[in-house]
Amino acid sequence: MDAYCMKCKAIREMKNIKAVRMKNGKPGTQGVCIKCGTRMFRIGKA
Repeated sequence: MDAYCMKCKAIREMKNIKAVRMKNGKPGTQGVCIKCGTRMFRIGKA
């Protein structure tokens, strides 16, 4: 799954993807950038 990396300033692929639930109850996806290792987040189902 792809998401925007704030450190690379580009859309990158995520690794170590896991589904999370935000405070408002909506689904999200959390992972790590494959290039720089920064945590990434994307709103929506995995």
